[in-house]
Amino acid sequence: MKFSAVALCLLPALAGAFAPASVQSSLRVAPGLSQISSPLANVVASKSTSSLQMSAAAPAEEGFGSKVFNAYTKTASLATTLFPLWTVIFTGIALKSPSSFDWFTTDYFTGALAALMLSMGITLQPSDFAKVASRPNAVLMQFSLCYAMMPILAFGLGKAFGLDSAILAGMVLVGSINGGQASNLCTYIAKGNVALSVLMTTATTLGAIFMTPFLCKSLLGAVVPVDASGIAVSTIQVVLAPIAVGMSLNKYAPKFVEKILPFAPVVGVVSTCLLVASAVAQVADPILAAGWSLQLPILLLHLIGGLIGYGLPRLSGFGEVACRTMAIETSMKSSAFGFLLAKLHFGDYAARVPSAVSVVWMALTGSILAVIWRYIPVKAPEKFDRSLVEKYPPFDIKKFFGGKK
Repeated sequence: MKFSAVALCLLPALAGAFAPASVQSSLRVAPGLSQISSPLANVVASKSTSSLQMSAAAPAEEGFGSKVFNAYTKTASLATTLFPLWTVIFTGIALKSPSSFDWFTTDYFTGALAALMLSMGITLQPSDFAKVASRPNAVLMQFSLCYAMMPILAFGLGKAFGLDSAILAGMVLVGSINGGQASNLCTYIAKGNVALSVLMTTATTLGAIFMTPFLCKSLLGAVVPVDASGIAVSTIQVVLAPIAVGMSLNKYAPKFVEKILPFAPVVGVVSTCLLVASAVAQVADPILAAGWSLQLPILLLHLIGGLIGYGLPRLSGFGEVACRTMAIETSMKSSAFGFLLAKLHFGDYAARVPSAVSVVWMALTGSILAVIWRYIPVKAPEKFDRSLVEKYPPFDIKKFFGGKK
């Protein structure tokens, strides 16, 4: 990765200098000190008390750094809330002037993805993943939503809107690909479970090695070769490695992370907007050429997919945080990857158009859901995402046939 891409990952650390240091003071004299009757002890106690009183009486005026930092936090909160608006603006610029993002080469694209993952990684701890790994039911549920519900929904919507065979093939491909990395940012904004989101993204990305070709063959009769080793290596480089670096910083340099943590959402939003704009700029003509007869089914695919991704887990007994996470993860597909597959492995040019359209609607749907949920409070669960086993006890064959367990 070039130096500029690395700088993009570490830029927030420079701004950490404006973060005010937290200072805690206590007005209590050390236990037992006031009870000592020696003159020296009285002098020490007197000086300690007067010093503390002077500290307490000091005017609580903010320094320049504190004012700048407080102004930044307010602005950053507003900017994060307006994430859907930035997505629309960047998409509009990419459609109007695709050449504006010619500078955003593959190196920068990879760097932006790494920055996005790093900004999420510093919010996590190894215990978060251990907690999620001990309850794999949520990951399995989302995996089935990604590779069972979404492909069937895509096929059904394509048939319902009477799309021709090439467009239908591209539509099914969108439904059959893995979750996108931007879902991790939207999960963070929506107050979901970021560790769970990262595991789900990783699981579906690795699952794409065999699930995407299988689904395309089953639903379309087309064999879609996928570079399995390439997907695995990219997943490690772009997703797992930055997350691991962020978690390591959180564990071994907590004071440093505390200073740069307020900048993580902004880095994530900027990275995502650049990624969306770059992908849209590369396929601007197909998006503009696609009418509402294609725009609408693609929009419904992501919207209905997100709603089912929330409702089905909710009915199955999962908690609110896990349901929000699965909804966003299900709705937000890796449309850029779908476009690449269609470009490389589908003979008809029209087959790549649905993926191009999906880049826009995927980002908008996920970011809007994230911002809405951001302002809906989440009641802290008594347990970590209620177990399906607790709600639906496993089948006991001995008990079924009247035997004792």
